[in-house]
Amino acid sequence: MPQIIIADDHPMVRGALALAVESAFDQPEILECAHLAGVMQLLESIAAADLLLLDLRMPGVDGFEGLVRIRSQFPATPVVVISALEDPRLVREALALGAMGFIPKSTPRAEIVAALSLVAAGGTYRPDDLSLAEPAPDPKGRAADDDFLQRVLTLTPQQRRVLQLLGTGKLNKEIAYDLDIAETTVKAHVSSILHKLRVYSRTQAVVMAGRLHLDSFADVAEG
Repeated sequence: MPQIIIADDHPMVRGALALAVESAFDQPEILECAHLAGVMQLLESIAAADLLLLDLRMPGVDGFEGLVRIRSQFPATPVVVISALEDPRLVREALALGAMGFIPKSTPRAEIVAALSLVAAGGTYRPDDLSLAEPAPDPKGRAADDDFLQRVLTLTPQQRRVLQLLGTGKLNKEIAYDLDIAETTVKAHVSSILHKLRVYSRTQAVVMAGRLHLDSFADVAEG
């Protein structure tokens, strides 16, 4: 019996998705959550689900931060992002961060069933009606990436370590434990990181760093 988690704070949306799940899977066990904390608790109790349908906007979720945390802590659980937003850039970012699919909430039920069946078979679902082609190389885009890299290089070694741990989806208290520092110190580092990188959220910092494939910020500094 496949275990499917539906994470969305709107009961009507969860109900509609549950009907699609029942059509795509054979006698699924459907578990519903209205906030990210509930999702994390469920995954901790069952270790891995066969599929997680994750809304980008619900309590405890700041854009892709929830996806990053789940993919880091529960990599065996495939995640499909569900969103009312239909922006090709969001689709590309979701897939780049490890999602197995991106389903707009406006998608007809029959297509949602087909998308879930595709993911269950190991495929990746991309909406046909959204242009997902990567933009042509843009000198201005390369210049922006170079500028962001220069900002990363202004971070202190400790701030680079904090940014690296943010990329694994860890919370402030978890980062504090790993680095053996106070949680207030972590918060101060995060504020400094956002200021130096000129971004507005932790998720934006992680996504921007991910675009540059900065897997090891210590290596960046030494290079």
